[in-house]
Amino acid sequence: MDVLTFDDVALHVQVDGPDDGPAVVFGNSLGTDLRLWDPVVPLLPKGLRLIRYDKRGHGLSTCPAPPYGMGALVRDAERVMDALEARDALFVGLSIGGLIAQGLAAKRLDLVRAVVLSNTAAKIGTRAMWDERIAALRAGGLASMSDAIMERWFSPAFRNSPAVAPWKRMVETCPEDGYAGCSAAIAGSDFYSTTAALRLPALVIAGDRDGATPPDLVRELADLIPGSRFELMRGAGHLPCVEQPEAYATHLTAFLNDIGHLP
Repeated sequence: MDVLTFDDVALHVQVDGPDDGPAVVFGNSLGTDLRLWDPVVPLLPKGLRLIRYDKRGHGLSTCPAPPYGMGALVRDAERVMDALEARDALFVGLSIGGLIAQGLAAKRLDLVRAVVLSNTAAKIGTRAMWDERIAALRAGGLASMSDAIMERWFSPAFRNSPAVAPWKRMVETCPEDGYAGCSAAIAGSDFYSTTAALRLPALVIAGDRDGATPPDLVRELADLIPGSRFELMRGAGHLPCVEQPEAYATHLTAFLNDIGHLP
């Protein structure tokens, strides 16, 4: 566990595994921190260098004043990887983390040799939709929105179980400025043309109960990247790494094996 300090932000980072292992970098969803990957990390092959970090405005990273641009979020990921000398990595990005992955792959192919784009799209929602969410956040706080967020995130079976409680707390305790800042970054992002130009191995994952990035939207993203693999996880919502960590880890491990990114 470490903090990397840059001129405009300090980012909380956690690295597991050997320094010389093949690098896998994880980008989290809006409203979550690096603990999003806790259920999956222990299930991955040993010997990988697993790098997780909290986006600006989330977790233990500092929270600059909003709004944020997607360029700043991509630059944060870039600076983390440069500071840790993580080259030729697999970048696993979920939701806004998937947008960051797309932007980073277009900018720095020396850092990213392959991507997992999970529960994400080339463009998520509309500016008007995100402006409405930011206004609702400012009016009532995240606690007033958390039930609706849980409904978009999780299947009914998970949402109605005690297992949902820590994830609801994670959202409700996310800094409001960080949530608003990243919402603004999503509102301004459209990666259709740049992602269609990518030529690298890609695994694209959807959940059939995802209320935030529905499967058809995620499949459209997969269709943009020649040769990409699409996996639909049945019974899972927006965070399949939480609901079905074993199946999620199996998909990641098979992809790691196929691209030769194992110790």
